[in-house]
Amino acid sequence: MIGNLKPLEIVLIIAVILLLFGAKKLPDMARSLGKSARILKSEAKAMKKDDAEPAAPTTETVADTPPPATPARTIQAAPGDVTSSRPVSEAKPTTQS
Repeated sequence: MIGNLKPLEIVLIIAVILLLFGAKKLPDMARSLGKSARILKSEAKAMKKDDAEPAAPTTETVADTPPPATPARTIQAAPGDVTSSRPVSEAKPTTQS
């Protein structure tokens, strides 16, 4: 289908896209699309890696590792942005008089 488009038609399509979304929003949209593609690719690699590893740990491994005290929470800067996530500790409630 794209082989049937003439140069004038391609220019008109690009002009309509610029009018609809604006020149300022297009780089942001492309950046978020790139982030989404990278996240999807890394998740797919992680799933393949998980499938390659043995499913059940041995009993020696389970017996030697102590249980975690409390699970660590992670705060993410944006949904799906794994590069800027960091673990945080829970704040204890304080009472004020």
